[in-house]
Order: sequence, then C-alpha cells, then structure tokens
Amino acid sequence: MDKFKEYNIPFVGLKEGKHQFQYSIDNEFFELFGFTEFNSASINVEVILDKKISMLELHFKSKGTVNVDCDVSSEPFDLPVKGTLMMVVKFGDEFNDDNEELLILPHGEYQVNVAQYMYEMIVLSVPAKRIHPGVEDGTLSSDIIEKLEELQPKEKQETNDEDDIDPRWNTLKKLLTDK
Repeated sequence: MDKFKEYNIPFVGLKEGKHQFQYSIDNEFFELFGFTEFNSASINVEVILDKKISMLELHFKSKGTVNVDCDVSSEPFDLPVKGTLMMVVKFGDEFNDDNEELLILPHGEYQVNVAQYMYEMIVLSVPAKRIHPGVEDGTLSSDIIEKLEELQPKEKQETNDEDDIDPRWNTLKKLLTDK
C-alpha cells in the first residue's frame, strides 16, 4: 500500500475550472519522509487545482506552526511558518520533475501526488537559523543564555593616557624618527 495515497489528487473526473483540496499536516507526515527536525507540527495546506484543457495549475498555500529547538538556547518554541508554491502540470511522453515549477506526467495518468511538493514547501519555509523570540527580545532566561552572557567578550575601555602605553612601543617609535 502506498504511504502517500491520501495525497493523490485524481484529476480525470474533474470538470475544467478550480478545485480546492485541504490537508492538515502533523508530525506523521514528516515521518513518512524520515524528517525528524520538528518536535511537533500543525500546518494547514490548501491546494487549488485549476484544470485547463491541456494542463493543470497547482497553487499551494500553507500556514501553521512547527515546534523546533532554538539554535542559540536549545529551548523548544513554536515557530510560525507559511509558504506558497505555484506549479504547472503538463503531459508528455515520460515523467519529468527536473524543473521545480513544471511537472510533466506521462499521457494516460489520472492523478497527481502532491505530498513531495507540500513537504518541500513547508521545510523550505522554515528559516535556516531558528532563534527563540525570547532570545531576540531578552525575555528568555535559561542556563545557556546566562552562560553565554557570562562568556561574552568584554568591551575594552579606551584611554588616551601616555602612562598606559607599553614602554617598548616608545623605543620602537624612536627608530622611526632616527633616520
């Protein structure tokens, strides 16, 4: 049995025009792909299939939250994500998905599986660096944040006093003026 069967959209019996499909995505969906970076996920995906005479247009929109670990503090938090994807499906001699915006299905196909495209759209909508909002505004208190602040480089205080200059530099300056 195909594990992505529920993400098949049969387009053969549909009339020309727009058709809407709704999907609720959770961690089970990502486990099908072996993706384990999310602690949990709750995302709604809307797929609008616009059937035309010789091609199909797929418009994907996702919105929801994924629970991930912060890259700075390792604290889990809910990260809002949203994404869009537009894809054209045409028909040809053989299957071809080399282009990310164009999918070619063999003549005689009666359905398109949208699982891979939803997966890529959601994963790519998550930023590469995930920072807890509490770290950015300074409201998060954790042991890791306190340790990072403790180990942070201290600002050097600038003084213009001649007394603080190492005497070896003065000797070197004489070399420049003794020509």
